[in-house]
Amino acid sequence: MFCLVRQPLVHIASVIFNVWKVEQQTGKMIRYTAVGFNFDIDVPTHVSYNTFRHICRKVGLHMNKRGRETRKHIKKCACSLFAEKGFKQVTMKDICEAAQLSRGGLYGHYESTCQIFQEIIDDMTGQQENEVDLKIKQNQSAVTILNDILHKYEKEMVDSQSSLSVAIYEYFSIHDIARQKNTLYEQYLITANTWKKLMEYGIARQEFHEVDIDAVFDLIVFSYQGVRMYSKLMPINEEIPFRIARQIRKILVRSDCNDNHISSFLRE
Repeated sequence: MFCLVRQPLVHIASVIFNVWKVEQQTGKMIRYTAVGFNFDIDVPTHVSYNTFRHICRKVGLHMNKRGRETRKHIKKCACSLFAEKGFKQVTMKDICEAAQLSRGGLYGHYESTCQIFQEIIDDMTGQQENEVDLKIKQNQSAVTILNDILHKYEKEMVDSQSSLSVAIYEYFSIHDIARQKNTLYEQYLITANTWKKLMEYGIARQEFHEVDIDAVFDLIVFSYQGVRMYSKLMPINEEIPFRIARQIRKILVRSDCNDNHISSFLRE
């Protein structure tokens, strides 16, 4: 399929490709090219790679199954290395060896550790957003959704072996990354929007107190990230994340929000 798109938000028919790479940057535009295909998309420089990938998913631009599985495997191996060694100490050679891929096999999908790491961060944020959206569409209890997220957070806060906190700090401290549009702040805003939707949903269902949503989100995200960072530096027992999650529930969940209340709400 041969197509050139000069506008960033145009709906395009589905195309099979292996990977997007930056072909060139001129003025206020970046050209992304589907490797192996004569297929380019021009987008404004202010549109982040994360946003670009999100648009591709929305309009139906997907890579083939084999390509998706290979990239998933690469990211899984790379994630373990980043958690163990931080960002700066991991090389493309390390990832080649961990994923048992040739140099060409790896570079056919990713050009750098920066690209791999950024995609890992994007995936983590997008996964939670998609899960919350789906559960809200399914009309699940807001308390149930909250508990699922907090249980996941509790496990992650004590799992120092899989924590990317140090790697995230190192990555976003790199001079060239720091000079670009702050993608870490973009991730913060995406996560904030997800929590906002959940809290507004819970308030509308009369399961949550009417709280200062922005303040509660900041309390949640910085407590979570703080503990994850400290888990790389000192022992963190299960009691710490448990106490944090318990206080978050007290702040959000109404005391009269029991199973009968939820069932009554669903019948209305």
